[in-house]
Amino acid sequence: MVERQLGYMGYFDRESCDLDEFKVLTSQNLLPEAVPQAASVVKNVPLYDMAEHRETLSDPSARKRLMEEWAWVLGKSAGVIVLKGAYADTTPIDRATDVFRQIIAEERVGAEGKGDHFAASGANDRIWNSLQKQCLRDPEGFALYFGNTAIAAACEAWLGPNYQMTAQVNQVRPGGKAQQAHRDYHLGFQSADNAALYPRHAHEVTATLTLQGAIAHCDMPLESGPTKLLPFSQLYGPGYLAFHDEAHRDWFEEAHVQLPLDKGDAVFFNPALFHAAGENTSANIERLVNLVQVSSAFGRAMETLDRAAMSRALHPVLVSLWQGGRLSGQAVAAAIAACAEGYPFPTNLDTDPPIGGNAPASQAQLLAEAVATGADTEAFAETLAALKTRQAA
Repeated sequence: MVERQLGYMGYFDRESCDLDEFKVLTSQNLLPEAVPQAASVVKNVPLYDMAEHRETLSDPSARKRLMEEWAWVLGKSAGVIVLKGAYADTTPIDRATDVFRQIIAEERVGAEGKGDHFAASGANDRIWNSLQKQCLRDPEGFALYFGNTAIAAACEAWLGPNYQMTAQVNQVRPGGKAQQAHRDYHLGFQSADNAALYPRHAHEVTATLTLQGAIAHCDMPLESGPTKLLPFSQLYGPGYLAFHDEAHRDWFEEAHVQLPLDKGDAVFFNPALFHAAGENTSANIERLVNLVQVSSAFGRAMETLDRAAMSRALHPVLVSLWQGGRLSGQAVAAAIAACAEGYPFPTNLDTDPPIGGNAPASQAQLLAEAVATGADTEAFAETLAALKTRQAA
């Protein structure tokens, strides 16, 4: 009989958590030569000057090499990248900020926006499902905001194509307290006992199914409390149990790093990275970030969105921006990826069978075709209605 090797299989439990191992793992250093396309490495975090990489993103081979470096950092090295100047023009940032603050003001007097992850309710302003709310309220602003090739490349580097964008805005006012150290969705939103029910390989897989990001909507000096990060902590196997442990959280508080950000910068990190929003000790900075949580086509997103309604709202805007030369084809594709459902499954294969391939057309493919052909709004709405009918059980 062949004896089983349980190194990859089996389960984590509380006894699997070794603080000394965690300290050694998170005391590594990222050497600049390991990330040759980064402009610099600061506190073990590689910073990429996107002004230098605009042309990189328009060249398929160069773009792939950059994304391969990002994927290595996210998966096997520090676990976090910073895209400096992800928005060359911050006008779409300001336009989105105006929309978000309108929503915040409205939700303060309603029932929405209550509660938060890993922080006390009322310590800040949170917009759940800011993606759909922004798209339906200001579709042109949404197109200009998410028609961003740097953001799209970061998402694709970790998740591949057909990812599902979701987003939640977080505004932390002066005096807003820090979050507790944590990992993120999926297993990061489970208790330690529940996380222990999943086999070891599921702990590894879950980190490949989402990507966390933060888009800075204002300048964020250290006193405003930018995200606290612990590089290399995503490599720690039992981390989905350990972040609940006080000793591991204490080490996080001792060893974490923070980086100031400028408006238009973006940070992306592995969801298994130990992290926490910082305390806003400033006198007058309302720290506003759009927290994007991007899901693989093969996973389950945390929020439900009406992507058909979003696609209907976005379609005429994209046609206008594309035909008017205000968005490139690559930027249009990035906006579509942030809006429409890119994966054609699940569906009803009796009524929505694959024709000429292994999969039927996705919502994103239909939107891209409608933009490319300049289809009118009514015709595209009928196309989406027909798709919904075909996919119904």
